[in-house]
Amino acid sequence: MKRLRGYIVRMRWATRTFLTQALVVTAGVVTAALVAIVVGPPLFHDHMQQLGHSGGSLEMAHVEQALVAAAVRSLGLGLVVALTLAIGLAWLETNRLRRPLEQLTAAAALLEAGDYTARVPVAGQSPEFDAVGEAFNDMANRLHSTEETRRRLLSDVAHELRTPLATLSAELEAVIDKVVPWDDASQELLTVQAVRLKKIAADLDDVSRAEEGRFTLYTQTQAVGDLIEPAVASVFGRYAAKGVALSVDSDPFFVVADPQRVGQVLGNLLDNALRHTPAGGEVRIAAHPTTGGAVIAVTDTGDGLTPDQFTKVFERFYRADAARTREASGSGIGLTIARSLALAHGGSLSATSPGPGKGSTFTLILPLATAQVSERILIDS
Repeated sequence: MKRLRGYIVRMRWATRTFLTQALVVTAGVVTAALVAIVVGPPLFHDHMQQLGHSGGSLEMAHVEQALVAAAVRSLGLGLVVALTLAIGLAWLETNRLRRPLEQLTAAAALLEAGDYTARVPVAGQSPEFDAVGEAFNDMANRLHSTEETRRRLLSDVAHELRTPLATLSAELEAVIDKVVPWDDASQELLTVQAVRLKKIAADLDDVSRAEEGRFTLYTQTQAVGDLIEPAVASVFGRYAAKGVALSVDSDPFFVVADPQRVGQVLGNLLDNALRHTPAGGEVRIAAHPTTGGAVIAVTDTGDGLTPDQFTKVFERFYRADAARTREASGSGIGLTIARSLALAHGGSLSATSPGPGKGSTFTLILPLATAQVSERILIDS
């Protein structure tokens, strides 16, 4: 029924197009005929009189009658020929316009039905239709990307929440059934899992914002030391407790950055380095300006990476060591968020490593400050 309605609508459009063109041609020919009939005989009559013919003679009347008859027949034949040509041209033009419209309608119906792979061909029929087709395809691409993000996010949420929820449920059932007592250990276990659920929810929100480009950055000219120092201070205690040395080697220079977001990036990089560096190892932060921007490198002496892991480490929920527990290895979202924040600044974040067991380096590049002024950049609120 829906297809039938669509066909009827297209036929009505084609009929209207044809009738409009036929009406224009008919109006033009009829107008020309009326003008010729009204204006032609008096002009002809005046010219005949100028030649010395009498206005009331039979010869004059016969000639004028012949002129009108010839004009009517020739204009009538011209009308028939013009309408025939108009019908043919209108049919061709209607078919030419109908094909891309039918393709657009069919693709829109598929998109409405949930098929986000639907696209329309851009075959260069006309600049106008090409522009509409490209706009439709761009919209479909964005919808497809958003839908893929939604599906992956739902899958990831279910995957990530399963472990802490199972732990909470098991512990609560054990307490309710009096299998284990409600003591400080049980309370601590439930608190830790609740905190983990809260962190997972916050990380998922951040990664969703990152993938859809919905970060708001408040950038300002900032001394690079003022960005590194708070990040180091926030993790120094945990580094000391694990026995991992943490050092900083930074040149004095300025960058254009959002202090809070860059702090989040550095915090994720330092957390990642601490997780993968054993006791007795070392993590070093080095910062220096280059022609390509401000370089902040976090180098550790930990697990290292294989060549195929250089890009995978930035994928959501990827863990270089699958044998690690989730509590020990983190949510797997931190590096994804860090890279998205670096890109949002107009910079980059990359990973290198000499190989497994030889440590790794994560290099953050940010824009260098060209003037000591503050600015605010809003990226898709």
